[in-house]
Amino acid sequence: DRLICGDVGYGKTEVAMRAAFKAVCSGKQVAILAPTTLLAFQHFQTLQKRFDGFPVSVDMVSRLRKPSEQKVTLKKAAAGTLDVLIGTHRILSSDIVFRDLGLLIIDEEQRFGVKHKEKLKQLKSHVDVLTLTATPIPRTMQMAMSGIRQISIIDTPPQDRRPVQTYVAPFDAAWVKRAVIDELKRGGQIYYVFNRVEFIEQKVQFLRELVPEARIAVAHGQMPEGKVEKTMLDFVQRKYDLLLATTIIESGLDIANVNTLIVDEAERLGLSQMYQLRGRVGRSARQAWAYFFYSKGRRLTKEATERLETIEEHTALGSGFKIALRDLQIRGAGNILGESQSGHIASIGFSLYMELLQEAVTRLKSGKKAAMKIDSAIEIPVTAYFPTFYIADEETRVELYSRLARCSDTALLDEIRDECEDRFGRLPEEAKGLFIISRLRILAASVGVKKVTRVINHLRFEFADARLPDIGRLFKNGGEILRQIYFEPKDKNTINLNIIDDSDEDVFGDAIALLQVFDAIRQQDEIKEAEIGENAAEIL
Repeated sequence: DRLICGDVGYGKTEVAMRAAFKAVCSGKQVAILAPTTLLAFQHFQTLQKRFDGFPVSVDMVSRLRKPSEQKVTLKKAAAGTLDVLIGTHRILSSDIVFRDLGLLIIDEEQRFGVKHKEKLKQLKSHVDVLTLTATPIPRTMQMAMSGIRQISIIDTPPQDRRPVQTYVAPFDAAWVKRAVIDELKRGGQIYYVFNRVEFIEQKVQFLRELVPEARIAVAHGQMPEGKVEKTMLDFVQRKYDLLLATTIIESGLDIANVNTLIVDEAERLGLSQMYQLRGRVGRSARQAWAYFFYSKGRRLTKEATERLETIEEHTALGSGFKIALRDLQIRGAGNILGESQSGHIASIGFSLYMELLQEAVTRLKSGKKAAMKIDSAIEIPVTAYFPTFYIADEETRVELYSRLARCSDTALLDEIRDECEDRFGRLPEEAKGLFIISRLRILAASVGVKKVTRVINHLRFEFADARLPDIGRLFKNGGEILRQIYFEPKDKNTINLNIIDDSDEDVFGDAIALLQVFDAIRQQDEIKEAEIGENAAEIL
């Protein structure tokens, strides 16, 4: 179950075709699921052309085909004489049966509802799945990052591809007019997206008065079945200059001549939708423009503001993965095992959520219960993060934060630190603080300390199960650091450490030194327990 994440035009379809060819050569059938009839038809044409000359039969089921033709296609699929079947969610119908389905390819997976995807679970137990997307929904993104789904990223742009110039602004009719006229002057075409069908006729009238020289066509999901396809094909053949449409064009035909996108009331759209729409332009070497206008005078929600800021900020080629990461932060991960595709991580806390998820993944993959892990909290004031001047790339910073959060071994922590210094240079103070806090957290967790807190002139070490280290051995093994510790009768699961020197270096140095004493006692206890176990086994 692999997720292929790559920008529009980056070659996801090429990967899918090679996977399909490999499956067919292995004697298996392939099903390709597309979100729209137009995209299914485009895949059908592409695969027929690519597999020409090979003994591979390709067919499709969609409303563009007559019922009698579809009936013949379904018989071939059931008999095993059809190798590749392409279609929309019609493929998920109960009357479609494959003789030996080996691979399911899902294109633009964010366009399918969860109920459709839940139907796919019945297939997934016996079938390999390849999912193609530019911007995975938060639920899918989270599943990929947590190890439930494998992910591959295609980040090499096609030759001569230019980033789309992106602008976010309150609606301005004069700006719309200038954008349309500029595109017409260079012989290009325009997408105008307005996602409110009930007012679309008024918008047509507005545009005809604003730019009378433009030939305008309309496309939306409530039009009769064949009319949308005819309008789109007429637009491809340049019978129209401007296509006024809803987000139906989000997954549409590749039209190299369309290089201006205007989105009206952009605050109503999701981040993934805006990114997909922007991907409809700039599919050639010509410079493309995208304008995201929000309603003038309307107060935007915090989430809408963040979405618009993100789409304006991430204009570089290959930004789909970064936008998906940002979408995960804005919307939350959702319920991975249920139907919700986005949700509020804040209600449980992202770290705990990830920990619970990791335990479940470990248990399912190994068949063993994951060891109980103490989640140690380090509450000592210190600046601890990777500054942007040190690591500019957001994706790299997120990856390193994730690795540090999962790190449970000081040797591995040292490796990550060495890697950072090798790749990005000497650590700034902020990054040093991050590694010190990580080291304290790892050491504390290993000896059963659930919290280390600074309280004015001392540090409190609170143990998880009220089982403190052997006090006698503590003083025997502890050395100089033990002169600073004391106990409080009311806190039976706590050891306190006096702060002698208030510098960060000394405070953290003393904390680590005491934790290392605790660790030495723990190791002695483990050796003793192992010896007792061996002796008992010999007696038995």
